[in-house]
Amino acid sequence: MKIKLQLAIFNALSRSLVILVLWLMLPVLVEKVVYKHINQSLLEKKQKFIEHLDKDEIKDFMVRNDSTETYASFSTLHSEFLQLSRLPVNSKANKTIFLTEARIIEEEENDFRILQYQFKYDQTPYQLEIGSSLSEIKELTFIIRFFILIVLTIILILTFLIDTVYIEYLLQPFNKIIDTKIRRINEPDTFDYTPIKSNSADFKELDVALNQMMSRISTLFKKERQFIGNVSHELLTPVAILKNKFENLLQNESLNESAVDKVANSLKTLDMLKKVINNLLLISRIENHQYEANEAIHLSELLENLITELEDRIEEKELIVTLNLNPEFTFIGNKTLIHILLYNLMVNAIKYNKIKGGITIKDGYKEDQYYLSISDSGIGMDESKLSHIFNRFIRINNDQEGQGLGLSIADSIAHFHHIQILVNSISNEGTTFELVFPIAVKS
Repeated sequence: MKIKLQLAIFNALSRSLVILVLWLMLPVLVEKVVYKHINQSLLEKKQKFIEHLDKDEIKDFMVRNDSTETYASFSTLHSEFLQLSRLPVNSKANKTIFLTEARIIEEEENDFRILQYQFKYDQTPYQLEIGSSLSEIKELTFIIRFFILIVLTIILILTFLIDTVYIEYLLQPFNKIIDTKIRRINEPDTFDYTPIKSNSADFKELDVALNQMMSRISTLFKKERQFIGNVSHELLTPVAILKNKFENLLQNESLNESAVDKVANSLKTLDMLKKVINNLLLISRIENHQYEANEAIHLSELLENLITELEDRIEEKELIVTLNLNPEFTFIGNKTLIHILLYNLMVNAIKYNKIKGGITIKDGYKEDQYYLSISDSGIGMDESKLSHIFNRFIRINNDQEGQGLGLSIADSIAHFHHIQILVNSISNEGTTFELVFPIAVKS
């Protein structure tokens, strides 16, 4: 996941958490504000009632047919009520409390915020209760919560979009560094040292450090390639001279059988040395881009020729080769190098295969990219070997002959053609090499 998306998601999640907390706290906050307002209103009503209270009114309140000595008055919609009751003689006076409880008024139960006021009038204790219904408050609280939830959700979406756009703007220099520089880190010769324009000091510093690092790496790469090329050229001449002398020495009839065997073994060693030098020269020339890549290559035709070329080795191990190529694919590159790449992978699949094993070659398209895979049923590799197979002079199995340069050459050719090599291997089950080509040209 890209950093801009991670930042945008983090901001969205943090805002969502804040919104959730506010939404959960909203009823408590609303309740405190509303209750404070209701309490003040009830106190004002109590004050007005007490100020206008006189003996005649109390007398009128308390003279009831049912002799309950209680007077009750209700609003039309039962949203408020006022109740005056006579208390026992020993009751406390001047006591005011607020409570919230359910009351049944005319067979209808509702929650009320109630002010209870105990007082004495003309040495007689009374309790005044003034109540205000909370049903409307609850409905109002629900509406407020719903409205605020919609508003906060819209704010969350808008801020997420704004954050995404702004983060994209801030990270433009970083994305440019990745696209134009970090992706080319394996190609020091074509690295772009042009400074990236940015208003951020951090990105400028990163760009400068990356340019300096790649400059040093490029210099070291050039020295290494030049050294390998020079040494390889210098070694070929004495090897050729020694080989010529040994071949002439074999013509000497005075040599006994033991001497002939030693000379033959020396020639074999020289041949192996010459092959190593030629492989190193090949790698050096590939990495120095001394080859042209402008030929149209038909992979199916190339593979069919390779199977014919390696027929003796395949029959020697009694292998079954399955060629399953569906789409016709044309690739522009260097035909000789691609032939060497596929040859080395095929030789590897034969060399490390089991007797009467199998090799499967198939292709296809993944997300508009052409791939070609070569699978064998051989000895396979564990993870420790898998991470080093493209290193020079590394062999999968030390019991097998070879210089350990085949896969290194294949890797260099793949990089030269911008081909990605994916390797999947299971010990004692087999190995699959998958080539993913940069451009898919369907015919």
